[in-house]
Amino acid sequence: MNFDLTEERQMLQDTLRRYLRDKYTTSVRNRILGSEAGMSGNIWGELAELGVLGALFTEAQGGFGGAGFDIAVVFEELGRAGVVEPVLDSALMGGRLLAAAGKSDMVEEVIAGALHMAVAHGEPGGRYDMDHVQTQAEGDTLSGRKAVVMNAEAADHLIVWARDGDGIGLFLVAQGAPGLTVQGYPLLAGGRAGEVTLDKTPAEPLGLTLGDYETVNNLALVAISAEALGAMETATHLTKDYLMTRKQFGRPIGTFQALAHRMADLLIELEQVRSAVINAAGNLDAQDCDLHLSATKNLIGRAGRLVAEEAIQMHGGIAMTQEYELAHIAKRIIMADHRFGDTDYHLERFIALSAA
Repeated sequence: MNFDLTEERQMLQDTLRRYLRDKYTTSVRNRILGSEAGMSGNIWGELAELGVLGALFTEAQGGFGGAGFDIAVVFEELGRAGVVEPVLDSALMGGRLLAAAGKSDMVEEVIAGALHMAVAHGEPGGRYDMDHVQTQAEGDTLSGRKAVVMNAEAADHLIVWARDGDGIGLFLVAQGAPGLTVQGYPLLAGGRAGEVTLDKTPAEPLGLTLGDYETVNNLALVAISAEALGAMETATHLTKDYLMTRKQFGRPIGTFQALAHRMADLLIELEQVRSAVINAAGNLDAQDCDLHLSATKNLIGRAGRLVAEEAIQMHGGIAMTQEYELAHIAKRIIMADHRFGDTDYHLERFIALSAA
């Protein structure tokens, strides 16, 4: 099989990689991390101008991509550069849910970089259980709490899960609506999230079901897996360069057999992860899509922990300094395991799906 990128995807990858290499340096990221917003409006606007946000949507939705491999290309580059802007939550998940709800005008604004979204599903004590929703819809208002809502402070609108009668529905809530409060905080891997409280807050039903969200959640699983792959590539390359630069006894430490073998193990893990991401992106429309996605996410968690820990150990103390690229990248790799189901969750899910 031919796994080479199409000409359009190769151009997208080259353009995005070149832009991030020139503009998204470690010092720039550290300034963004230290800001109150936790993201850069200028970077966001330039990503939109480059067509990066449009690549996450199909032509029918106003974009020019939207397939699994388009998403994987974008997020691998974002992960490689350690981008902290909420492209996954605001553009991909928020935008694709708006598209599923027929909100074409709002989708156009998302693609143009003019509209920021947040998806509020998780609740205190809910872990990864999609059915754990206690927020209640009462007429055209919502009441309840949402936990760790990515981009909650900067979002213009929130898409909120709530129980509506015997089922679960998705609702659109405007930022600043009566009864809506957001308590924000920085995240270990960069960006910001917030604890959201709704107290008879006006909301608009989107007419979406659990199935619509699961479709978008599958896209998010491909995205976070590709992002982790990109971050692992950077961690591995940084480690390789360090081993061939640092010298002891008059020779690069990377030439010592013990370290060379450990480096070889990292490269093998990296290729396994790449194959898994390709498999997940190519099976988004397959009947057994969930099986492929859980297998990929489980591998991402296991391999990611190994890559992050080995990279730090082979670097030594410099790897823990904020001024060095690996410090942020290692955090991103580890925290990627805890989004949309961790290693244990997806192992159990894979076993259950295999036995069904």
